[in-house]
Amino acid sequence: MNRISVKMNVDGTTYEGEVEPRLLLVHYLRDRLNLTCTTVGCDTGNCGACTVDLDGVSVKSCLVLAVQADGGEVTTAQGLARDGECHPLQRSFHEQHALQCGYCTPGMIMAARDLLRHHPDPGPREVRHALAGNLCRCTGYQNIVKAVLAAASDGEGAASTRRGGAQ
Repeated sequence: MNRISVKMNVDGTTYEGEVEPRLLLVHYLRDRLNLTCTTVGCDTGNCGACTVDLDGVSVKSCLVLAVQADGGEVTTAQGLARDGECHPLQRSFHEQHALQCGYCTPGMIMAARDLLRHHPDPGPREVRHALAGNLCRCTGYQNIVKAVLAAASDGEGAASTRRGGAQ
């Protein structure tokens, strides 16, 4: 099969390489770049575990080909921390006990980040709506909603989305 050259900035680092045209972005991130924080849940776009930002837009990376990200800016949950310090949403998820096994957490954080970028002061209903495309089998979502609301009420809404990648 023909291979295609791709170049993209992922979490502030530029990567170049050749990929098969059918390689999914999630597999490029995990298998080629070893950025395993982006998890593979369903491979159908239903669970949201693989959510990342691509050029400032929240996408499910199991539905995007790596070649579609060529020339783009990708931000993963792994790339949100800076200088050894957690991103405000990561910190809020920890403080509010908004994770159990942690499998869905990176996708939840990226979806929440997208919400706060567009709506820095959401209510519980808006948070639940924004996270509807992200599934968690361990929690009842209560603490996840609390974590997003806490980050927003701490003034981390709009300001925190500016850290960690393209907008």
